[in-house]
Amino acid sequence: MWLLFAILLAAAAAAPGLVRWKARLAPALSLLPLASGVYIVWASLQGVHAAGLGWAPALGIRFSFALDGLGLLFAYLICGIGVLIFLYAAAYLEGDQRIGRFFSYLLLFFASMLGLVLADNVMLLFVFWELTSLSSFLLIGFDHERAAARDAALQTLLVTGLGGLALLAGLLMLGLAGGSYEISELIARRAALGGHPWFIPASVLIIAGAMTKSAQFPFHFWLPSAMEAPSPVSAYLHSATMVKAGVYLLARLAPLAGSSELWRALVTGAGAVTVVVGFLAAVPQRDGKRMLAYSTVGSLGVFTMLIGVGTPAALYGAMAMLLAHALYKASLFLYAGIMDHATGSRDVHEWRGVWKSMPLTAAAAALAGASLAGMPPFFGYVAKEQMLAALWDAPGFAVAGWIAAGLAGVVSVFLAGLLAWRPLRGEMAAEHFHPPGLLLWAPPAALAVLGAFSGLFPPPADRWLVSPAVRAITGGETAGYLSLWHGVNAPLLLSLSFIAAGLMAYWQRGVALRIAQALRRRLRYGPVAAYGAALQGVLAFAVILTRIIQSGKLRNYMLIVLLTVTGLGYHALVTRGGITFYWDWLDVRFHEGVLVVMMAVAAAAALRFESRLASVAALGVVGLGVALVFLLFGAPDLAMTQFAVEVLTVILLVLVLYHLPRFATLSRRWDRIRDLAAALAAGSLLTVSILAVNAVPHDATLARYYSENSVPQAHGRNIVNVILVDFRALDTLGEITVLAIAAVGVYGLLKLRLGKGGAPWLP
Repeated sequence: MWLLFAILLAAAAAAPGLVRWKARLAPALSLLPLASGVYIVWASLQGVHAAGLGWAPALGIRFSFALDGLGLLFAYLICGIGVLIFLYAAAYLEGDQRIGRFFSYLLLFFASMLGLVLADNVMLLFVFWELTSLSSFLLIGFDHERAAARDAALQTLLVTGLGGLALLAGLLMLGLAGGSYEISELIARRAALGGHPWFIPASVLIIAGAMTKSAQFPFHFWLPSAMEAPSPVSAYLHSATMVKAGVYLLARLAPLAGSSELWRALVTGAGAVTVVVGFLAAVPQRDGKRMLAYSTVGSLGVFTMLIGVGTPAALYGAMAMLLAHALYKASLFLYAGIMDHATGSRDVHEWRGVWKSMPLTAAAAALAGASLAGMPPFFGYVAKEQMLAALWDAPGFAVAGWIAAGLAGVVSVFLAGLLAWRPLRGEMAAEHFHPPGLLLWAPPAALAVLGAFSGLFPPPADRWLVSPAVRAITGGETAGYLSLWHGVNAPLLLSLSFIAAGLMAYWQRGVALRIAQALRRRLRYGPVAAYGAALQGVLAFAVILTRIIQSGKLRNYMLIVLLTVTGLGYHALVTRGGITFYWDWLDVRFHEGVLVVMMAVAAAAALRFESRLASVAALGVVGLGVALVFLLFGAPDLAMTQFAVEVLTVILLVLVLYHLPRFATLSRRWDRIRDLAAALAAGSLLTVSILAVNAVPHDATLARYYSENSVPQAHGRNIVNVILVDFRALDTLGEITVLAIAAVGVYGLLKLRLGKGGAPWLP
């Protein structure tokens, strides 16, 4: 918790700090994810597995964190890739006056993502989940001067925000059904929880929330649109971390719900469909970042599908593929940012001459592309073999799994050719070329080299990252090991066949692109169009509703409030046991009846008079009658207050209204009848409520409490004053605050002076 708090403090200080020191301090911010990673490694080696503090104990909500293999894998990715992203971003935004604001948002996201993967309380997890959505919104819309960036940020926030609401409902139902909000305790109670009637709806809602965050079909469209963000954001959020939050959640809850047939069917089906949609949509793209985004959608589908299969081998393949994807896809996103920076274009068909102009960048792109294609001896190939082996042993999902895996393998090779290998040849246009500096080409090169090294020597990745994560999900069981050579078997032959088919498709890329374009035109109606129609419908409805409700007329607002309160009041009186009256005519004394008649006649006269002064006088009679009622029923202090206020009000109204003309009838007859009906309804509600309250037997407990505690606890003998000042202190404080704000406003008006040209200024 203190680690996250320190990062959030750094996020708050980054914007003003970088404005003062400019960009010189920006590369040093990479020390924050580096130090966080080192601290987490130290904590894991010290055997610190869980810790927490009370937050809202009565609700079962705690600041509780757990450090197991699954959390460590994601924490290593968040911190390790974060170091490189921070360095890259410092160079990418060099000279930009908004660099401080950018790093504030990036640090906020870093802390949110780290808290999400380490939280052991589902409510705490949800808080960090929503913080990732908020920080993602700020980062995607960083170039808010462009309409496309604003629209993409809004789209991401709406889609992931709606998913967050579904997730909140699911987590609440899960916690209430399991009797705890601690993930570790819920998993321990999974046997009893599986039979609870809330378990299935909670699972569906949680899956829906995870699908929106991890861009699963039909919620996948926000991820390609988010490519309006700067390249460091795309590399960090949309390849390595945020989009994998949904995958993390499914893996974290797999021990709890993974045995459910509905869970497995929904997760596996959504993943398989997403693989097909994502990789097919990536082929016709010309924008390099959008091409990478759609392929990321497909890869996220692969992870989701494997988690849905749920066998230890499938979970092992999912974690291995997730690690490989984070390395090569983040490298390729950074490479796309370099190409955009160097050439001024994101069109992959215009990228040329990378090897001659930027040999180090070209080498990094070639290595990352080979890992994307799943070619030996790179880590992408090693992880892909684990995926194929897991699907080979899962006959229940053979058809969907093999179709998805085959398409992913073929299209990955095709995309690697377009993105990483084809641009190596040719000559780059010199007039647009800007060579990258060290901090631009070094991060993608480091990720690419790490992917190549992990493929040649996979045991460290297996021992420290993949196997601990799988054991955290399965409870100790792991099935598989990372190796460059498993012998001649079915996964090897299938992998080689996918590579061959992908190379063939790349060789005939003209035909492949024409087929993809034709398919894209036929499928133009889909989730994107549905989102646009839904958004326009909501906005149109908002316009209509605003015209009706927000008319700008105070009398209409009062009418709506009165009718709403009246309707809700009568509904409560009728549905909560009916209305019971206590009415005793003999209890009304003569002078009380005369007073009521006098007030009624004065109120009616105020409505009929055509002179403002006469109406004010009649209303004054009503007010004085209320003061007499207070006096007759034993409240002299209220009577004096009412008398003073009424006299002052009448005098002020007479002074203000004396010079105004006579009344004029401005409203229609129907409007007056409507207002009369509303007034009678509201007045009758008060009358009925008072009669109903008088019918309830009097309970003197509260009165006795105030009488007994007024002097010893509040040191006051006036019980009314004690209630107002001590027992209702916050209410009185609120009233004082309102008066203070009004006084400040009045003081500002009194001191206001008009300068030259009528412009206001304060001396």
